[in-house]
Amino acid sequence: MKNVVAIVVSVVVLWSCSPKKEEQESVSKYPVSNKVATVDTLFGTPVPDPYRWLENDTTRETKGWVSSQNEVTFGYLKNIPFRDVIRKRLDELSNYARPSAPHKEGDYYYYSRNSGLQNLSVQYRKKGENGTEEIFLDPNGWSKDGTTALQNMSFTKDGSLVACLVSEGGSDWRKVVVLKTTDKSVVGDTIKDLKFSGVSWNGNEGFYYSKYDHPKGNALFAKVNVNTLNYHKLGTSQKDDKVIFDGNMKPQRRVGGGLTEDGRFLIIQTSISTHGNELYIRDMKDPKSKIVPVVTNFDNDHSVVANDGSTIILQTNLNAPNGRVVSFDISKPAPENWKDIVPESETAMQNVSNVGKNIFVDYLKDASTLVKQFDYKGKFVRDVALPGIGSAGGFNGKETESETYYTFTSFTTPTSVYKFDIATGKSTVYDQPKVDFNPADYETKQVFYKSKDGTKIPMFIVHKKGLQFNGKNPTWLYAYGGFNISMTPAFNASRIVWRVRTTESSRRWRIWREMA
Repeated sequence: MKNVVAIVVSVVVLWSCSPKKEEQESVSKYPVSNKVATVDTLFGTPVPDPYRWLENDTTRETKGWVSSQNEVTFGYLKNIPFRDVIRKRLDELSNYARPSAPHKEGDYYYYSRNSGLQNLSVQYRKKGENGTEEIFLDPNGWSKDGTTALQNMSFTKDGSLVACLVSEGGSDWRKVVVLKTTDKSVVGDTIKDLKFSGVSWNGNEGFYYSKYDHPKGNALFAKVNVNTLNYHKLGTSQKDDKVIFDGNMKPQRRVGGGLTEDGRFLIIQTSISTHGNELYIRDMKDPKSKIVPVVTNFDNDHSVVANDGSTIILQTNLNAPNGRVVSFDISKPAPENWKDIVPESETAMQNVSNVGKNIFVDYLKDASTLVKQFDYKGKFVRDVALPGIGSAGGFNGKETESETYYTFTSFTTPTSVYKFDIATGKSTVYDQPKVDFNPADYETKQVFYKSKDGTKIPMFIVHKKGLQFNGKNPTWLYAYGGFNISMTPAFNASRIVWRVRTTESSRRWRIWREMA
């Protein structure tokens, strides 16, 4: 991206009253954290790492350090006189239903919802958009401690089978369990050792997935090296799975792959870090075809959006730091043959999705979402009219669909689901949570200021209507920047708790704040 955007959120809260010194309490001293003489030399520069011993979470020393830290922390927190009031209010504000956007699989619409204080969201489905709701999968009962979670689901095109990616103990490692959607009976064996991988079905016969060799020792901390793209045929053992692309050729990289919606092309991406990837394509229409290299370096990001027959549609930032969408014929895949269909603009391109043979481009405009709709040739269709200044996501689905769903949130709007008509561009509310506060009482203003190097920084100020900007209002200031990630407007129920004003809670808050 040309412009790295940092977000600063300022939430004005209302407190008053001065603290009394005699009510201040002493703060316990933190225990000493041992330092060790661990130094790495990186590119000729010594880099001390005195706390590396804490990376081993199974030692007696680390467990003792955590225990002593917790003793100090909770010894302090339990003495905050209004902590129970805040906890109760947070529970009240957080206890609202959180829906996801639905997606159609076969005859059913699938979606998740958290009723409010559930540990894990429940997967629901309805036969037809207006059918009777039923629970499809509820991971809350999968383990006693609530750490076994459903991370993702991948359906066959006809919706008859689903591959469920499950994590245990909060780990990044996944296992795959295949179910029949009619009765949720298990099909075949459990597939293990997936990490940072999805599942891509090849009809109803099997699926592609990425795996690492099972690590020796502690699976949570052991180094993983070689990643491979594999194909699993249902009804066979995982040990017989075929390796499609082997990461041994360039170790320490990730390999991922999957088929285009029509099943014609196998798309393979490899990477060695969080940015930049190689791109390979195989035309599955020809049984004798080979994997064709398209990009063989890690300098830029490339992601296949869709295909239109033999034409590949690709999002890339090659020669376009702000991003562009290009197309090329599979017979001439080299970058010099790429043609812009959505050229680079001054606004940074984020996500690109497709549904109903339309492309939806999500831009970052002054730290909020702007969505534009194009056809497969790159012809501009419309600017999508979003509900306001905020963050939107979704616009996914199959090429045959005439409607899609997206989510929208802002500082004063809980994440809501909207239904979008692809032909008319009309949005209608599909599911909107109800929270115990009135967003109409608040307003959001966007202002800009210059950083030290002259970069224009957007800032949002959220406050109650009618508030006087006289420099005397206590303010909650939040900012973030890093990893090329921009913080965009989003609802957070915990912020609302500070609008509750009582003389006693205000006075004690000021005391606690000064102590901290």
